[in-house]
Amino acid sequence: MPLVLGVTGSIATGKSHLCQYLAQKYGAVHGDADKLVHRMYDPGKPGFDRIVAEFGTEVIGADGMIDRKIIGSKVFGNAEGMRALTTAIGDIGGEMHRVIDEWRATLPEDTIAIIEAVNLIEAGYSAWCDATWLVGADYDVALPRLMARNNFSEAEARQRLDAARKWQDRAPASDRIFLNNGTLQDLEREADEAVAETLAQFRAGALPPIHYTQWFEDTREEREAAMKGAAAARAAAEAKKDG
Repeated sequence: MPLVLGVTGSIATGKSHLCQYLAQKYGAVHGDADKLVHRMYDPGKPGFDRIVAEFGTEVIGADGMIDRKIIGSKVFGNAEGMRALTTAIGDIGGEMHRVIDEWRATLPEDTIAIIEAVNLIEAGYSAWCDATWLVGADYDVALPRLMARNNFSEAEARQRLDAARKWQDRAPASDRIFLNNGTLQDLEREADEAVAETLAQFRAGALPPIHYTQWFEDTREEREAAMKGAAAARAAAEAKKDG
């Protein structure tokens, strides 16, 4: 059985660098949730047909694939559009669970497998992992990183960061927190320490209970209220569309 780690964090925190480092140094199998989801709407798959039916043929690129930039422009900052896209794609959680189950059934002992997802905790993927690792960075650190990486203006970068969840909100559900305010070398050194400690616990059968379980119980009422609100919003949107 492999050690399955869930890695999460908001934009410009360094979570992807952490995952790539673990893959390169430790041979970790890396599953990027975004890329796994993209495969769910390849041409010929039901998700492709549903997206085209919902958003029109203009979302099909010259290569015959769904153009993610076009579809992104239609749903960014549009909660109703994002809900429609998520529904059209299909059972995303089921696909993530299937991938993790496949890892557990097929990967060799002592292999590290990583599922990287921005919404790892909120979507419930953490429940299927042996530990959740959170990468965070303070706002004033993430801002210039995002501007440099994406060639954004300060206003554009602030818009993206303001729309993202703060790392502090995810901390209670996380088993290890990497506050990446320093250099990438600092992050890598901390990752080496985390791998050594976590693998030792895993091999000894002594991994502590995941924090996600308690967080899930503690936030049950809040999440149920949010789900009811989302359902009401969907119903209102459907009524408006039908009217």
